[in-house]
Parts: sequence; C-alpha cells; structure tokens
Amino acid sequence: MKRRSFLGAGLALTLAACSGSGDDQTDGTTLSVAATAVPHAEILEHVKPVLAREGVNLEVRVFNDYVQPNVQVAEGRMDVNYFQTKPYLDDFNRNRGTQLQTIAGVHVEPLGGYSRKHRTLNDLPQGATVAIPSEASNNGRALLVMQKAGLIRLRDPANPLASVRDIVANPKNLQIRELEAATLPRVLGEVDLALINTNYALDAGLSPVRDALMIEGADSPYVNYVVGQPGAADDERVQKLMAALRSPETRAFIERTYSGAVLPAF
Repeated sequence: MKRRSFLGAGLALTLAACSGSGDDQTDGTTLSVAATAVPHAEILEHVKPVLAREGVNLEVRVFNDYVQPNVQVAEGRMDVNYFQTKPYLDDFNRNRGTQLQTIAGVHVEPLGGYSRKHRTLNDLPQGATVAIPSEASNNGRALLVMQKAGLIRLRDPANPLASVRDIVANPKNLQIRELEAATLPRVLGEVDLALINTNYALDAGLSPVRDALMIEGADSPYVNYVVGQPGAADDERVQKLMAALRSPETRAFIERTYSGAVLPAF
C-alpha cells in the first residue's frame, strides 16, 4: 500500500480530547472539522491547500473515538465532523437526543475480519473467540459480514442493527466478545478473529486488501459522511469543503493512496 505518513511531523494535525475551536470560528474563514485519523484526517489534509486558495482555513482536529466528534459538533465546539456512517449517526441521535444531519458521503471503508492466529476462516476452531465492535451500528454491520461469510445466520439477514441476540445459527459455537471499536486492533493477538473498521485497521498497520480474511464488497451501504448541525449544508465554507472532498482529484488521491482499502463513494 502506498499510504503516506500524513500524520507525521509535517502536518499540523491537532490531537484533541474535548477542546473546542474557540475564537478561530469568529473570523468566518476557519472551518473546524472533527475527524478520526485514518483515512479521514489524511483526506482532509489533502484538500486543505485547495480550500486555502478559496479563502477557507481548514482546521482538522483528530479524535480517537466515535463519540466525541459528534458531541463536539452537537455542542457547537466544532463546525462539522467526518468519520461516520449513517446507521451510526441515526443510532447516536436516537440515544443522545441530538439532531445531527448527514451533508454528503465521501467514501466507504469496507469492514474486515482479521486474525493473527489463523490464515483462513476454515481454520477457525470450534468455540473460537471473535471480537466485534460494541457500538450498535458497527455491531450489526460486523454480524452481517459474519453471516455473509457463512459463520453465523441471523433472524433477519438484512437488519443493519442486528445484535448477538438475533443469531439463530452458530455452527462453530463462536464465542463473540463485544468491545469498543478502537480497542479491537489491540486485542487482535488475544482472539481468534476480530472484525475491525478500516480506519482503525489502517492506523494499526493492517491492510484490508492483503490481511483481511473476509471483507465487505464495494457495494457496502456504509458510506462515511460529513455531518453537521441542521443548516450546516448551507454554510459556504462547508459547501467548498464538500466540493473539494468530492472532486475528481480527491477520488484519484483516495484510489492511489489506499489501493482499494478505501473506496470513493461519489
């Protein structure tokens, strides 16, 4: 994979916990975006010079979880975020009482199953331990991937929010552990199989194309969106961001940089 070290010293990415964008937004030219590191922040860094030429100062703040980027935008500390799928956003809004909205989709990160102990799915023993994301949307997504691979069968084979309670057939008696998505690469050596989101897989040095024992296809409905509060899509700065993110140049950048591990969705 030709992925560059965009998160090195040459980039001014700010690792953030809960701090907001503060007075930067008051000049009307700064657009603050909360993102996870790979590939979202890297793609944003790619379009930063384009936006600068159009008078927009793009401020990228990197988060290592799936909760704070939405909290920051909902509380008005950041303008928009770029890290999530619509099923995840719908579940977040429902549970948190927020009204965040998708603006436009940019890419798909195929969810994959990885193992440090086995070379193929056929090698999985009876009672193998499988770790999957605990977040509702990613949880159901992982179960659908497992079903497609023939490891389990679900009560409703098309339900994106299926849970382990919906498993009606488990021929290998797989022991499923539900863990926070960000922790899955760290436990990979302790389980037989882990279903890992591509951004965390890439950040851990895994190649979805080379290393995944099973993976979603290019037809995955789990597109990653830029998300904001109601009305954010009408912001001229956001419109410029979306034009840059969905340009032919950005498509070529994604295809060249991630070699199929990240797929343009426009």
